Amino acid sequence: MLKKRWDKSRLPSRHVTEGADRAPHRSYYYAMGLTEDEINQPFVGVATCWNEAAPCNISLSRQAQSVKRGVAEAGATPREFTTITVTDGIAMGHQGMKSSLVSRDVIADSVELTVRGHCYDALVGLAGCDKSLPGMMMAMLRLNVPSVFMYGGSILPGRFKGRDVTVVDVFEAVGQHAAGNMSDADLHELECVACPSAGACGGQFTANTMAMVSEAIGLALPGSAGSPAPYEDRDRWAVESGRAVVRLIESGLRPRDIVTLKALENAAVVVAATGGSTNAGLHLPALAHEAGIRFTMDDVVNIMRRTPYIADLKPGGKYVALDVHRVGGVPVVLKALMDGGLLHGDCITVSGKTLAENLADVVFPTDQDVIYPVSRPISATGGVVGLRGNLAPDGAIVKVAGMEKLQFEGSALCFDSEEEAFQAVQDRAYKAGDVIVVRYEGPKGGPGMREMLSTTSAIYGQGMGDKVALITDGRFSGATRGFCVGHVGPEAAVGGPIALLRNGDRIRMDATVGTMEVLVSDAELAERRAAWTPRRTDYNSGAIWKFAQTVGPAHLGAVTHPGGAEETHCYADI
Repeated sequence: MLKKRWDKSRLPSRHVTEGADRAPHRSYYYAMGLTEDEINQPFVGVATCWNEAAPCNISLSRQAQSVKRGVAEAGATPREFTTITVTDGIAMGHQGMKSSLVSRDVIADSVELTVRGHCYDALVGLAGCDKSLPGMMMAMLRLNVPSVFMYGGSILPGRFKGRDVTVVDVFEAVGQHAAGNMSDADLHELECVACPSAGACGGQFTANTMAMVSEAIGLALPGSAGSPAPYEDRDRWAVESGRAVVRLIESGLRPRDIVTLKALENAAVVVAATGGSTNAGLHLPALAHEAGIRFTMDDVVNIMRRTPYIADLKPGGKYVALDVHRVGGVPVVLKALMDGGLLHGDCITVSGKTLAENLADVVFPTDQDVIYPVSRPISATGGVVGLRGNLAPDGAIVKVAGMEKLQFEGSALCFDSEEEAFQAVQDRAYKAGDVIVVRYEGPKGGPGMREMLSTTSAIYGQGMGDKVALITDGRFSGATRGFCVGHVGPEAAVGGPIALLRNGDRIRMDATVGTMEVLVSDAELAERRAAWTPRRTDYNSGAIWKFAQTVGPAHLGAVTHPGGAEETHCYADI
């Protein structure tokens, strides 16, 4: 078969492969075993978040080899590299969680630097754990080289006492154990069986939410996000992703051609319709920021407020990602939403086709109850809603999927760190009707905007999930359930109203109309603000300190640089 002859005059890799003055550069490639033909082809970065930190990432190295095969078969030259991941399930509940959100930006930065430094022409990114998915997609938009994203796949469900379980069941079992409702033996048995394989957490938590986003937004091949990590089908999708990125080099289709305002709106619809993670309210604005598009948490929650909830998925429902795969995967979700008139079908995708064209031959299965048609939703409103009021002038976000009680009024019980709040929960030092306030955990104040899954799961495990509420300027895991309000802004560290709360203040929240108020007069709040002084953290050097110096507010995505709108040139055009 004749090799395709590439014109590299407009590709970034010309800077390291073309002309006599690049002989030293080429000598490095010969040292790694490349042939002259391979050096003359486009260079495709194959980036993974492979590591041995957690099951989310453990299969990515295997999948990368299949991506490389697809790239090579299509006539380009793959160059594999890895970046970090901080895995939330292991970082959760201690100071390590301060690294989680920071890792999203470190992933994007490290992929950017690798591609820039070596002048790669295109990118295939594989990711498995919560922050690695948006981090990888952010890098694609920042660089704007032809790119394909591929999810590493979800974990298979565990089995405990005849039912499917996920890691969230283990977190909640900690609360049951502390309350004396679970034995040591049962807790040990559950922890041994809950996570039986490679892959990301199996419910509609952050990883699977952002995996659905990758297809809805057009950066992943249609159908590629569904099969679980251990399945050999993932390797087929990896080969196809490698082939697809070479077609994108040929066509010139780039991520910013794909991720438009309409595509971002599609992504928000999918998150709402599936009861997805509140973290999407952080990550979608961050993706938009990389493309130079203003798309804030307000925009996300406005779409969510009018989107019906159609997927019966954990933590609010009963099914896991494997069940979605069995009924046809993400395309079935998208087909239901397209048929319901809720998606922009004219958005182009990495397949080279529009979203509507991708879905043209998909048949919605009627013999299942995992995904419902829009005409017969589980509930009329989306799974995530926004709140705003004198306690959250910049807004806040709450996941209502599966909740029966959408209003809450109670007395503030204030804690200035997650550790203090978790200890109080473990000690049962709270009561029904309390609004547990966890503050100074925002992007700057944490620093790092920790998730509160350990605390919320312990509350549920104690049987108090519907009797108290929890609000924070930090985040919640996609696995959190109950009346838990996150991203409260402005955060406490910059003097937001959450910093001014005192024990006993009455707080009223209504997720049906989107309000969040503290029943304290403006004059009293002004007096408290005058007496308030900023707090110093223990993070006064290193990466987390650096993050705190540049990070912006949560409602704008907690981003750390000016974004695509401020560019004077784009990497892909060098």
